[in-house]
Amino acid sequence: MAEDYTDAIALLKADHRKVEHLFASFESARDAARKEKLARRICTELKVHTMIEEEIFYPAFEGKIEEEILAEAYVEHDGAKVLINDIEAGGEGDDYYDAKVKVLQEQIEHHVKEEERPAEGMFAQCRDTDVDLVALRDRMLARKEELMAQAEREGLPPTRPKVVEAAPA
Repeated sequence: MAEDYTDAIALLKADHRKVEHLFASFESARDAARKEKLARRICTELKVHTMIEEEIFYPAFEGKIEEEILAEAYVEHDGAKVLINDIEAGGEGDDYYDAKVKVLQEQIEHHVKEEERPAEGMFAQCRDTDVDLVALRDRMLARKEELMAQAEREGLPPTRPKVVEAAPA
């Protein structure tokens, strides 16, 4: 499986393409049950992706790339986590369900663009460091497989924002 991805960045880009495809499928789906199934799959894929980035990928580059890029990535993740939890707690019949999925899609598209931007994007900066991207891929892939198995068995817990705190009610 590791050989399918040349390095950690290729693994993350493959995740990006998979989620883009799932969002496109959601947009074109007309059946409410299918849309809900797709939305839940999107949420699971994003939860796992976010976890491997925050647990393994981002920490590997702290102090090696622009600090602001990492800070923005964590904040962007937190915005997505709030929507993911809301989408997972609801269902296709809920008010604003489709709108929440659409806004999540827009947030993810922005995040992906930031990470993949040529020359000055996060991934470009990461390639210019001394971090072993193949070893990082192996760690990330092992964790991803573990999380996907957990998602299949019992589901993943709700996401927890890392740097953004909800205002008191």
